[in-house]
Amino acid sequence: MSSRISRRRGTDSQRLGRPHTDRPASEDEVQNATYDRIAPLYDLLDAPHEYGWRRRLRGRLFDGLTGRVLDAGAGTGANVPFYPPGAEMVAVDASPKMLARAERRSAALGKPVTVQVMDLLKTDFPDAHFDAIVSTFVFCVLENNQQLPALREMRRICKPDGVIKLLDYRLSEKPLLRRTMEVVSSWSGWAFDSRYRPTTEAYIEAAGLDLVESRFVFGDIVKLLILRPSPAPNPPARLV
Repeated sequence: MSSRISRRRGTDSQRLGRPHTDRPASEDEVQNATYDRIAPLYDLLDAPHEYGWRRRLRGRLFDGLTGRVLDAGAGTGANVPFYPPGAEMVAVDASPKMLARAERRSAALGKPVTVQVMDLLKTDFPDAHFDAIVSTFVFCVLENNQQLPALREMRRICKPDGVIKLLDYRLSEKPLLRRTMEVVSSWSGWAFDSRYRPTTEAYIEAAGLDLVESRFVFGDIVKLLILRPSPAPNPPARLV
């Protein structure tokens, strides 16, 4: 089976999710640069975790999904092998170099997907565009002030009867494991920029979302959140 890969790009500044300016680099831009820099080595560095336990979790997230599905923060395409057959897949990421690897992986696996370099906090998609949105290990690299905008944007582009699935790290409550994660986080920022402390759950209601399910799926360090748009008469407006 040959893959159908469609790439859509804006200007250089739009691809990085920012207007052209001479101002100092923002946190978002530094974060994107981190992932562009590490893209060639990312899969190799991440392989012990990916093949040790993550892959079986990824597969569960996509089971039963149909229609138009967004892989939000696709990175190098670790979710690509699990894209459901027949679904209209769209993959976005803010790092062009990470997404280029996802593109090659999709082609190698014969998985049809449209890839777009895009800022998750402010996408170009129309309202109520996706039947399902899946995001894996993305919110743990977002700053606290990015959590609500990201959730609001997902709420905006998700259909009223759609579903949002978030899989992400949590800092363990077990003292030894917790300390290990803190140490790893302190030196691995140059590569993964993961903090293991996402505050996502604190912003769900404010984002206009309902929490359908919240449970740990790997010890007490990886949690699955299943969300749906709230049936509020006035959904949150897109942030500008």
